[in-house]
Amino acid sequence: MPVLGPLARGAAWLTRASIGLAAALMLAAITYQVVMRYVFGDTPSWSEELAVLLFSWTVLGGLALGVHEGWHVRLTLLPERLPRGGRILAERLTDAVTAALGLFLAWSGWRFLDITAGSVSAAIGYPIEILNALAPVAGALMALFGLERALRPGGALPVEEPPAA
Repeated sequence: MPVLGPLARGAAWLTRASIGLAAALMLAAITYQVVMRYVFGDTPSWSEELAVLLFSWTVLGGLALGVHEGWHVRLTLLPERLPRGGRILAERLTDAVTAALGLFLAWSGWRFLDITAGSVSAAIGYPIEILNALAPVAGALMALFGLERALRPGGALPVEEPPAA
């Protein structure tokens, strides 16, 4: 699948950029809320809701991006004891399971999105589908990134650090 690598890299770039933008906007909304509350004594109703929406994307998008970049917590006791071929197979299996979990998140998130269709947020009044669509999008990205890692030529083994002198 020669198209999978460039597609995953492009999706990762867009995810990284959107997470950065969401984090900056979230920080601005929270700062605005704090200044309005403690300086002017007038808390805006929309700023917290916006911050929660943006935070949701930074977490879910970051989860998906972590699959692409290999930022995950793992126990390496068994894989480190395997020969290189066994380590590559274990990594591919882990990435395939991660892709399957991403597909499950996308599917279950899509079902939840369908159930909650038509609702609006309390303060801003935006369609709640915007918030609830984040789970299936993150799941689809996790599936894409996990599949790309599982099929990557040569495996996706982490870079080994040289021992300290």
